[in-house]
Order: sequence, then structure tokens, then C-alpha cells
Amino acid sequence: MIKAVLFDLDGTLADTARDLGAALNRLLAEEGLPPQPYAAVRPIASHGARGLVSLGFGIDKTHPRFEEYRLRFLDLYEHSFADETVLFDDINALLREIDARGLKWGIVTNKPMRFTDRLVPALPFAVPPAVVVSGDTVGVAKPDPAPMLHAAQQIDIAPEHCLYVGDAERDIQAGRAVGMKTVLVNWGYIADSDDTDSWQADITIDRPLALLPHLA
Repeated sequence: MIKAVLFDLDGTLADTARDLGAALNRLLAEEGLPPQPYAAVRPIASHGARGLVSLGFGIDKTHPRFEEYRLRFLDLYEHSFADETVLFDDINALLREIDARGLKWGIVTNKPMRFTDRLVPALPFAVPPAVVVSGDTVGVAKPDPAPMLHAAQQIDIAPEHCLYVGDAERDIQAGRAVGMKTVLVNWGYIADSDDTDSWQADITIDRPLALLPHLA
């Protein structure tokens, strides 16, 4: 029996890609490099600062300037993390229905607290989340299962009675690791090269309200 629904944030509840892309392009401009188009940024947005730095500079974390670029990206994003970020269509309709059924809902994201603690209150959620777990709340991030367990503990609901909804492989891995039923959202930040079938989500949906039949 499902008693709570936990969500990823970026690419699942909120469309954050334009603000993330804007921060990346400001960083690239500082370095004299051309901007990345939205079409290139969107599929990478769920991978956060590391994924976007890799996209923009064509480097990986072994590059000597990678960490410098990552930290600078975060500084730039901090000044515009809510300029163009919006909730996806029908998210509030879904949250109202979750609340009407007496279920709790919350957020488990890899986004750092420095952003989550300000972005979540700024978003127009129809019902406030019962719990918010950020990427650094417990010292590790998804796919590590610890954030999932922490969220379940905070709302006092066993993981097996929670549904976890996300748009990335690490979301499905983390949810499965703690016994939560997992849901993959096709409206999220998924690249054409992603083999989503191999992620083995329990449920795949194309729109938020399609989750409702699975809440029984």
C-alpha cells in the first residue's frame, strides 16, 4: 500500500534546464567559448554541475581545471537559479490529488542545499512537501540509497510504502535499492542515447496525472 510519493526535483517536478543552461553559458562566455543551445543542455540537466561542465568544455573530472569550472558554475547559478524555472504542467494537479488521498509527498534531489533550500519555497507548490532531502543533506547523493532512507525516516513511512518518481537512472537505482516502487517520467531530462528499458523502473509515465492509478 502506497502511503507517500517522493519525487526527484530537476526534470521531474520542475523544469530547471533554462536556468542551468544560462549559468553554463555565462561560464563559457567568461572562458571565451561559444554557448550551448538549450537542445544540448536539456538532456544533460539532471546530471547537474558535473554533467554541464563536461558538456560545455568537453572534459571530464580528470581535467586539471574541472573542479574550478564546477565551482564557478555553481557560483554563477546561485544568482539566477529561479529566473526561468517553472513547475511542469499538471504537477500541482497531481500534488492536490495526492494530498486529497491522505498521502504524504516529498523531494529527494541531488541538488545542493544551497539551492534547494531557497528554490523549493520559491516554487508555487499547491501543497508543501512533507520532507526535502538535498544532495548533501546526508553527505552522499543518489544513487546511494542513504538519502532515500533518510526521507522515509523523516516522514515515518517505511520505504516499501513509498513510491519514488524520477527521470534519471540514479533515481531508479536509489529507489530500487531501498525497496521503493519506482516510476520513470518520460517528460524529464532523458537523452536519446539513454537506454531507459535497462533501468528497470516499475512504472513509466508520459504525464503527471498518469501516476494516479498507481497510488492505490
